[in-house]
Amino acid sequence: MSEITKELTQKFASDFKDNKKQQALQRGVVKNGIRASAENVSAQVNNVPVFSVDVKTGKVANQKQSGRCWMFAALNTFRHKMLNQFNLKEFELSQNYTFFWDKYEKANYFYENILATASQELTSRKVAFLLQTPQQDGGQWDMIVSIFQKYGVVPKTAMPESNSSSSSRELNTYLNKKLRKDASVLRRLVADGKTSEEIQTIKATLLQEVYNFLAISLGTPPETFDFEYRDDEQAYHLDRGLTPQSFYEKYVGVNLDDYVSIINAPTTDKPYNQSYTVEMLGNVVGGKEVKYLNVDMEMFKKLAIAQLEQGESVWFGCDVGQSSTRDTGIMSLDAYDVNDLFDVDFDMTKAERLDYGESLMTHAMVLTGVDLVDGQSTKWKVENSWGEKVGDKGFFVASDAWMDEYTYQIVVRKDLLTAEQLAAFAAEPTVLAPWDPMGALA
Repeated sequence: MSEITKELTQKFASDFKDNKKQQALQRGVVKNGIRASAENVSAQVNNVPVFSVDVKTGKVANQKQSGRCWMFAALNTFRHKMLNQFNLKEFELSQNYTFFWDKYEKANYFYENILATASQELTSRKVAFLLQTPQQDGGQWDMIVSIFQKYGVVPKTAMPESNSSSSSRELNTYLNKKLRKDASVLRRLVADGKTSEEIQTIKATLLQEVYNFLAISLGTPPETFDFEYRDDEQAYHLDRGLTPQSFYEKYVGVNLDDYVSIINAPTTDKPYNQSYTVEMLGNVVGGKEVKYLNVDMEMFKKLAIAQLEQGESVWFGCDVGQSSTRDTGIMSLDAYDVNDLFDVDFDMTKAERLDYGESLMTHAMVLTGVDLVDGQSTKWKVENSWGEKVGDKGFFVASDAWMDEYTYQIVVRKDLLTAEQLAAFAAEPTVLAPWDPMGALA
């Protein structure tokens, strides 16, 4: 190993001091920060929020201080359909309701993975992976499908937001504290040679404690409720005695088995036109398997455009923090010119960023529009879930080049795929490691 010598550092310092351009840059960055100094106004000029294909939506929702973007995005796709079908001016489905059941199911999923790896040492990578974050707010499309299919949905009026759903840090801290302790209990039971029946009895007690913890923190999920509303023409509607499942069937009515997850992962370990899953990724034991079809970016965008052109918004996952402005809502490769600011080349290919841990899916939103010029996409309209104070009343614009580099997953209807693509998706998937970047939770 080669150490840094004092003489070498002195040379660097002297060279920096003699460079007037870097001295001027230093004054600006020290005062204003990196991003403010590197922000490129032309990115706003090149990404005007006007789109040739624009799906009708209501106001944006606000996930506040929680990591529920993936379920907000999924519920928003339902909300778009309901706003149009039932002539609603503003309406939201309960994100707190799905949050409750996701936490409950994730606890059980964690317990079962702890039991499945109980014969491994605590230092094994899989056990360490499980214990690092027993559960969190994030998820993926197939995980929220498992919640919808098992528990249905309810209007926000039937289970409003709670303090811990809107600001989930404390809930996650104590729930993970409990789950790690429970892991020690379950592993000890296995080590002591207890029967599976004895272990499941203890696990049921632990799950009761989780349910109680969640009910105290989030409220109790309704079993039945009334749906009362006025439509956009002020006509009054009342539907009594609904269950979450009957409400879903009557008012949402989306067959979730008609949709598939499509990814773009251009790494050498994931050939295109093959299906993939991720080990130990999920939330509902016995629920929908997390599964993707990997395609090239041209096909990826073609599928998204086809669904938008038919008037249906698209759930998608991306690395939202990369080259994006929160206040103006611009996601563009030239949003910041950091390379010129520091005279450093920060650029990597999409595959390199995935392989070396520089990028992965961090956030889920909804594509609600696209601008097509001569049949080619140039920019995309994005519905975020950060409230109306960011972007254009909560909507962002993603340049087409940004989509190429930082978007990793979309969900589209099966009928948009070719027979060959459907066969590839249906094939036995390649199982990726739990820590693969495609297993990142939005």
